[in-house]
Amino acid sequence: MTSKNGHSGERKGYHHGNLRQALINTALLLISEKGAAGFTIAEAARAAGVSPAAPYRHFKDRDALLADVAEQGLGVFAAGLSDAWADGQPDPRAAFQRMGRAYLAFAREEPSYFAAMFESGLSFKSYPALQEASDRAFAVLRDGCEALIATLPAGRRPPVMMMALHIWSLSHGIAALFSRGDDTRRSIPMEPEDLLEAAVLIYMDGLNS
Repeated sequence: MTSKNGHSGERKGYHHGNLRQALINTALLLISEKGAAGFTIAEAARAAGVSPAAPYRHFKDRDALLADVAEQGLGVFAAGLSDAWADGQPDPRAAFQRMGRAYLAFAREEPSYFAAMFESGLSFKSYPALQEASDRAFAVLRDGCEALIATLPAGRRPPVMMMALHIWSLSHGIAALFSRGDDTRRSIPMEPEDLLEAAVLIYMDGLNS
């Protein structure tokens, strides 16, 4: 199976000129097998079919490789959220539901990216480009919340950042617990998308009451 980012479930050696991307693709496969912290840069080199020294042309260590994987994943994530939001059309609530489903779909379909983004423990101070990529993804969610808040009565409009953090916590919690397509997924009697939609509906109804 080939995912949206173009890497496949089959490990292949490095046969072309883009060593950096080959190592990122290999890291994604290793993350799927061993977790975000479960491999070394030497293992990535071996799996990519290059010399142990080759990765150091692009990455000073394993964390630098993981940071590039996470940054690339955040770009895919932000694009997916933005496409789903579609400038709030045909109305903010419908668009917001699509964005929530896109969040869960990303966690389910791109678990290696998801792990690199949220489970690698990388410091934003050490990797400022990662902070910028994370901020761009969060901004899509924040813009959606701002549009939703504008539909509420004037006296019941929460601060945009507060609502964005609440909705992100809901979305991320459900994604982490129930949407991952692996053996750690908890069995529940409803679909994660339905669970998130119900949670957001309860949240919005609370603001309207």
